[in-house]
Amino acid sequence: MSELILGIESSCDETGVALVRTRGPGTVPELLSHALYSQIEMHRAYGGVVPELASRDHIRRVLPLTQKVLDDAGCTLAQLDAIAFTRGPGLAGALLVGSGVACAMAAALDKPVLGVHHLEGHLLSPFLSEDPPEFPFVALLVSGGHTQLMRVDSVGQYQILGETIDDAAGEAFDKSAKLLGLPYPGGPELSRLAQGGDPEAFKLPRPLLHSGDLDFSFAGLKTAVLTQAKKLGDGLEARKADLAASTQAAIVDVLVKKTLNALKETGMKRVVVAGGVGANRLLREQLNDACCKRGIRVHYPELHLCTDNGAMIAMAAAMRIEAGQQQAEKVYAFDVKPRWPLDAIVQQPPAAAAAV
Repeated sequence: MSELILGIESSCDETGVALVRTRGPGTVPELLSHALYSQIEMHRAYGGVVPELASRDHIRRVLPLTQKVLDDAGCTLAQLDAIAFTRGPGLAGALLVGSGVACAMAAALDKPVLGVHHLEGHLLSPFLSEDPPEFPFVALLVSGGHTQLMRVDSVGQYQILGETIDDAAGEAFDKSAKLLGLPYPGGPELSRLAQGGDPEAFKLPRPLLHSGDLDFSFAGLKTAVLTQAKKLGDGLEARKADLAASTQAAIVDVLVKKTLNALKETGMKRVVVAGGVGANRLLREQLNDACCKRGIRVHYPELHLCTDNGAMIAMAAAMRIEAGQQQAEKVYAFDVKPRWPLDAIVQQPPAAAAAV
């Protein structure tokens, strides 16, 4: 029996709403409609996200987007079977908007609700693509605040293989872009500028590349970019594209080689890339090329679903329900989790649980 699940995302600076329909155990839920509003233009004037402004804008956008999603799918509120929302991690005020709206709406409709982990949404977002993956796989989760490699055996069965010990890859892009005087959002601007530069112009460090583990560190790279920019002085403007290209090359090199190491260690032949940095053109090109030579399949979310969106929240909720990992409930008191490690939602396999 299929169910209609509405998903609401409001963890940072994008308001996303989507509607998915489950199609039974063993099948991938179907995305019926989704709508997204980005606050980039509003925050650009401040050089970064202003939490209070983000929260207020979510309040303005979430209900009109919900109505649009329902209209596009030809559905009504009364037809919904459950409402999902991002519970964390993210900005506390922004999370409260989506959570509050979802729980109030569900209470008024007498429908169950389900809080979703934002990173699990990203992790499962490639199932929304035309070429969805199959379990098990290695996942490279790369976003503004998180860089992790995981072994994914099924929904809710995740093992963290490596993670960043300081700046995430997205932060390295954004902070380096700011050092180069590029406007917000810095990461995409740096990538665009890099297209006209020489990636070998500057020898920048690849932190932890030969560490022997699968952890990441990008804080040292940011410092190296700052040092190089100061050395160039007045000549920075003329070499800005080269420095951007060299910075991007360093980040991508680390991401690709660590991912290949994770595949080698696990023996897996399938990798999923998710999160905003997963849209990076150079990362896709180099990872695709390296994996093709090794007979490894690579899966990504569609480009327009790499950033935060409601579709990934609705999809994660539907997949958790179908896998028996979690059930939506008619419990309308809620809290949010601005800091919420992904491994906190992992359910141990029966054998492991029995051994504890």
